Amino acid sequence: MKVITRFAPSPTGNLHIGNIRTALYSWLFAKKNNGKFILRIEDTDVKRSKKIFIENITKTLKWLNINWDEGPYLQSQRFKKHNIFIDKMLSSGHVYKCFCTKEELANQKQEQISKKKKIRYNGKCRNLNNLVNNTKPYVIRFRIPDKGFITFIDKIRGKIIVYNNELDDFIIKRTDGTLTYNFCVVLDDLDMNITHIIRGEEHINNTPKQIHIINAIGAKIPIYAHVSMITDKFKKKISKRYHSINILEYKKNGYLPEALLNYILRLGWSYGNKEIFSLEEMKKLFNLKNLNKSPSIFNIDKLNWLNRYYLNKLPEKYMVNYLTKFCQQKNINTHNGPKIKNLYKIFSNRCNTLNEINNLCYIFYMDPIYSKNILIKQYLNLKNKIILKKLLKKFKLIHLWSVKNINLIVKEIMTELDINLKNVIMPLRIAVTGKNNTPPISSILFLMGQNKVINHLKNAISFIEFNN
Repeated sequence: MKVITRFAPSPTGNLHIGNIRTALYSWLFAKKNNGKFILRIEDTDVKRSKKIFIENITKTLKWLNINWDEGPYLQSQRFKKHNIFIDKMLSSGHVYKCFCTKEELANQKQEQISKKKKIRYNGKCRNLNNLVNNTKPYVIRFRIPDKGFITFIDKIRGKIIVYNNELDDFIIKRTDGTLTYNFCVVLDDLDMNITHIIRGEEHINNTPKQIHIINAIGAKIPIYAHVSMITDKFKKKISKRYHSINILEYKKNGYLPEALLNYILRLGWSYGNKEIFSLEEMKKLFNLKNLNKSPSIFNIDKLNWLNRYYLNKLPEKYMVNYLTKFCQQKNINTHNGPKIKNLYKIFSNRCNTLNEINNLCYIFYMDPIYSKNILIKQYLNLKNKIILKKLLKKFKLIHLWSVKNINLIVKEIMTELDINLKNVIMPLRIAVTGKNNTPPISSILFLMGQNKVINHLKNAISFIEFNN
């Protein structure tokens, strides 16, 4: 049996961590078994499905290097084939037309609530003759057998049994002619010969309904694996509508695809104590038996740790090119200052993301902004003006601009004024960068260049004089 998996998101929102984990697991399982991975867009929700979200899906997968073998197929373009099956199932009696109005259904629900009964369709239209003409609007419902149960083996959760009296005669075709998820997904999976369905645990309740449709058609039931939910730090489920972050925002914020994939892989799957996986290792080692039942908590600190690891382990040339493009997207003129390669060397082991490196790069290409905040008041004041003026005078006299000579000047100031290192470094750092946290200031000043440092010190002194 050739393994065929699929990723079938609905284009009703941007992809988030939970979506991508499903895609990654399905893709890795196919690759591990020399199988096929299909991308299908399930746009049955006509009102909420948007082209912009389809673009988000494909862009996100491409950025993460999750490449599909077939697709993307649009489910809405397959409705004609789906309707052929509905006609056959009407004739066989597996489905039926329901003419109940919204008001009737609302009254049924209210009555069941008042009597503390399970809320479900009462079967009023269940035994009507479907072949009799009726001009009233109708939906088409699937006929759940009166007795018996559905059983299936979930590769993560084991044997699951659902009795038919717990299920409802669910709608597969709406009054406007559009088809519902539970019906279309079954037909498309069968048509595309999907062998393994890996998806979120929220679909467990859909699985018995879908197996009933498969049985009605007389087809083979695929293998299911329902992965655990991902929660935020407050243990609330991450979803498209709540607590979700568009995956491409991680790209925008300077996370590497390698780090994000590695982190997502470990959200529900483990391989001993191993933390770091290359893409080839993921394909080789991934399996379904090591997937966890318990929920996974999204931890941004762990993601930051992984991203910093990759920032330092990936080839320098690759990272410098990546960072150069990133700075260009932020409209930073990298020709007006030190080489990106030199900046990367001092920043990479101090930053979690490219965005953090980028923010530090600003200090080399842009003048510091002395806004009237607590930080500026604390360090750019009349007391520290004396320190800055001495630094300015001595920096002008340096013939060879080097880290060694910059450090010598700082030590001279400490001795002359009888102050500690912090009292010299902090006003100097704020004056030339506008930030209170940077790599070693001597390295910053050296890369910034003598002329720029002198100009920044002059501007800082002028700021003090003007505001005091």
